[in-house]
Formats: sequence, C-alpha cells, structure tokens
Amino acid sequence: MLLQGKRVLVTGASAGIGRAVAIGCARHGADVAINYARDTEGAESAVATIEALGRRAIAVQGDVAEAETARDFVARATEALGGVDVFVSNAGICPFHAFLDMPAEVLERTLRVNLHGAWYMVQAAANRMVEQGTGGSIIAMSSISALVGGEFQTHYTPTKAGVLSLMQSTAIALGRHNIRCNALLPGTILTDINKDDLVGEKRAYMEGRIPLGRLGQPDDMVGPTVFLASDLAAYVTGAALLVDGGAFVNLQ
Repeated sequence: MLLQGKRVLVTGASAGIGRAVAIGCARHGADVAINYARDTEGAESAVATIEALGRRAIAVQGDVAEAETARDFVARATEALGGVDVFVSNAGICPFHAFLDMPAEVLERTLRVNLHGAWYMVQAAANRMVEQGTGGSIIAMSSISALVGGEFQTHYTPTKAGVLSLMQSTAIALGRHNIRCNALLPGTILTDINKDDLVGEKRAYMEGRIPLGRLGQPDDMVGPTVFLASDLAAYVTGAALLVDGGAFVNLQ
C-alpha cells in the first residue's frame, strides 16, 4: 500500500498502460481519476474496477490535444478527489507511417496528442500542486523511442524525446515546490497501439532481441510508476527509467 491516501490522476487510462497504471495505483491505496478520449466503455470498466478495490474513482472525457481539456480534467478530478498528489501523463498515439509520403495531418495530430497534450496536462497539474503547497510527483510516459529511431515512427520518436526533455526541464522548474518530475521509458509493450503491427515474424524477431525473452505487458509499468509516485522516490527527480526487458542495451 505504497500510495495509501494519495490522489492520482492518469491520462489515456481507458486501456493499455494507462488503465493498468490507474488500477495498479488503486491497489496500492490511491484514489484515482482517469482521462480518456473515446472509449467510454473502457473508462467505465476501469472506474468500476477501482471502486471495487474500495477506492474513489472518476472518469473525465477529453482530447488531450486541446489545452482546455487539461484544465477541465485537473479541475474536475481534484474537485472529486480533493486534490492531486500524483499525475501520470500517459496519453499517446502512434499511427505507423512511412516518412517520405507522411501527410501533414498525421504529423500534426501525433505532435498535438503526444507532446502538446503532455505539456498542457503537466502544466495544469503542476499549477494545482503549487496551489496546494504540499508538493507532488509528476510522471510522464516517454518511450525507448526517445533514445532510438524507428523507420515508421519519424513523427512519434521526436514526441517521446520531447516528453523526456519536458520532465528534465520541469524537474528544474518545479523542484523549489517539492514537485518531482520523472520519465518512464517503456520498451515494446503490447497495447492497442501496436498489436496489429507486432505479429508473426516481426513479433518473434522483437522477442528474440529482448534479453528477458518476451514483450512487455501493461502491468509491467505498474511497479515503476508506483515507485516514482511513492515516498520511496522522495529524492528522485529529473530521472529516466527504462522499462524494456533489456532491449536497449542489447546491441549485438
């Protein structure tokens, strides 16, 4: 129960990593508010699961690409839960596409969701934490893709590098307020984003490159998130933690 009594807000939490993290935080004693874009059924299911654990929960719909969504989510979530102690910026998209013929709208949408959305959400959460005066923990889901390239991810990898940089800079900007800012860098985690891409020979190849011998699951992100959210990480800020089964270091 490392998060007993804490109020946790998670974006993009109707499925995948966000859902696993939201429920995982509740299992550790947190009340949880989730943001979601379209999957109402998934959001309601996540809320029901959290409430079944004896914790308070609320789901707020909104497109993170819009600045107003961040202000609305933080305001409604903190009204319901009484404040925010932990904020997890997780929402993201990766519409795989070749570089040379990528339409401008694919690039723009990816930038707005992944990078602008994270910036807006982190700013709104940070302002609320500063108002409360009790510090807090902000965690952003970057990616191993912040450190390496991807042929069909030329629009995606720069956004994840930007999210990593955002956590480094906000760690400096918010440290005086006792707000810690850290990035998690998942490796290949099986989610709705990539499930259609990771099939057959490609999946076998990816699994063969990972020292732990398997692709990640959303639940693999829970422990690292809870650690950074908890008082165990009281002196950790501006850090980046790879959660990739060892894929990044496996050069050969």
